[in-house]
Amino acid sequence: MEYKHFSHPHNLNIFKVQQGQQFPCHGCQSLCQTDSNIYACWSCSFFLHEHCGNATRYLHHPSHSLHPLILIPSPTYCSGAFVCNACGNTGSSFGYCCALCEIDLHVNCALLPTKITHKSHQHDLKINFREADGQKGSPEFCKICSKAMGSKKNWSYCCVENGCDFRVHPGCGTTQVNLGWYQGMDPEDDKAPRTSETQTAPSPAPAKSDPVAELLDLQLQMQMAQQFAQLMSSFNPASLV
Repeated sequence: MEYKHFSHPHNLNIFKVQQGQQFPCHGCQSLCQTDSNIYACWSCSFFLHEHCGNATRYLHHPSHSLHPLILIPSPTYCSGAFVCNACGNTGSSFGYCCALCEIDLHVNCALLPTKITHKSHQHDLKINFREADGQKGSPEFCKICSKAMGSKKNWSYCCVENGCDFRVHPGCGTTQVNLGWYQGMDPEDDKAPRTSETQTAPSPAPAKSDPVAELLDLQLQMQMAQQFAQLMSSFNPASLV
């Protein structure tokens, strides 16, 4: 079976990772785990986790309810990298972004569950997209890895119980990702494609009369304008003399 992904020119084959094999995912830049299904282009050494390959082209995410987040295969910044608003780490491959608000998320961060349980704590943990009200006394260090929590703008998992100051990094709380977390928020036409003998490109964008489609077009235009402005700012007329 083959699959066509918008980020790669060739058809991808579905493959199950065997013991001892290591393939880096071009979507999230982490290794594909043993016994997991991946999408592979062997001639290009291009690999995608199943969830990265099936990530929806745009996403309505509760962390940014104003606009949909667009999935792009590589950052549009001149540095070739972005800083994830969720975890604070950089990324140079797939990302969900809002060019209007300069929001960038790793695919894995965008697909984190809103509530989890962890063996190190007796209560449920809920994700906070911003510093929670009244958390001035919350710990400055992650209760799991003991490292600094980083910027207050980054996400964290916090205990749902009042008076409990248990707070951890998103990546320390869970590595679980699932397309279904926000699937109900996605437009019907943009669900992950079903596997068939040969997959075609993802479903076309909504009609131009759709406000979401108009916003997506505007974001793409802004990204192109940003790239052009960066190119012009780096241009030196003296080099032509």
